[in-house]
Amino acid sequence: MRPNLHINDFLDPVNLQELSGDQGYRDGQIGKLIDAHDEFFPDLFEADIVIVGCEGSKGAARKDRRAADAIREQFYQLFYWHPELKLADAGNIRSGATHADTQAALKTVLRELTGIGKTVVILGGSHDLTLAQYYAYADRKNIVEATCIDALIDLDIHSLDRSDNFLMEMLTGEPNYIHHYNHIGFQSYYVHPHMLETMDKLRFDCFRLGSVKENIEEMEPVIRNSHLFSFDISAIAHAYAPANSLSPNGFTGEEAAILMRYAGLSHNVNTVGVYGYFPAKDQDQLTARQISHMLWYLIDGRSKGKREASLSQRDFFIEYHTAFAEVETTFLQSKKTQRWWMQLPDNKYIACSYHDYVMASSNEIPERWLRAQERS
Repeated sequence: MRPNLHINDFLDPVNLQELSGDQGYRDGQIGKLIDAHDEFFPDLFEADIVIVGCEGSKGAARKDRRAADAIREQFYQLFYWHPELKLADAGNIRSGATHADTQAALKTVLRELTGIGKTVVILGGSHDLTLAQYYAYADRKNIVEATCIDALIDLDIHSLDRSDNFLMEMLTGEPNYIHHYNHIGFQSYYVHPHMLETMDKLRFDCFRLGSVKENIEEMEPVIRNSHLFSFDISAIAHAYAPANSLSPNGFTGEEAAILMRYAGLSHNVNTVGVYGYFPAKDQDQLTARQISHMLWYLIDGRSKGKREASLSQRDFFIEYHTAFAEVETTFLQSKKTQRWWMQLPDNKYIACSYHDYVMASSNEIPERWLRAQERS
């Protein structure tokens, strides 16, 4: 028997006719296939991935809600290659009297949808909406791992803008349900060195933009362990996302798509937020198109991730036994996706990379193994 979902009152429909124009959608396009909240509310129980739009910061600015629709306009025109996954669009979070009310509504919708096993994608709005993602888990007392991709580390206690300091509440609030936090793509010249020292003392992992670009495949196991995934478009170079007015530097469009694909590959990731997009700053809808491509790759990753066997099905893995620093351990490599896992002394397995296996085979302690031990 299906549980009751009490989210209809929090969501406004999308206007498919307005988004598609006079021509409508062609066969094979996402707009033709997605179960969208237009005249009728979609059957969310049948969906694998559910899209939700939400407004930006400071509550009442309705033009910010246009961000989700601007992304939809581009996303719905793309062709769908993954018929085994069903998509739904629940519409836009209804504006509350305050920004806090809007966040509370988003949190409720996320909590309900993740509670029935759905992966939810949040579009539009400011980066502090990540808090709604976090509290959707915290309300259920779920211990989670979180990953943010952002050019900044939003711990600026001197700023009055909540988007600049929301991580303080998420990472240090009590009670706290963050088991581990990863920050990917920060740009050093925007981040005070003491902030990095603080993050390191908390045993959180921060990855500089340059190091990520040099070895982006090392981010796959980082993201694989996460439940909450949050992407601020400030992390994308202005040339690939003109609506990003923070920095001319950052990830290329392809690199941003790769990181989103890693999130799709993960069995754990079930809330994905794409934030910081404001159409008024965009040029020829290029940023909206960039985000739509990122969503396509998120789905592509989820399609391939569904084929992965569980670790208990050892016939689908190659086992490698090795020892480093007098510690015996086992590495597993999936025959289906080629991904790697590493055994810890407590016999639990964590996501890792081929590089970790090479280090262990050379009698060196993989840093990922060491960091995991420090946090245990």
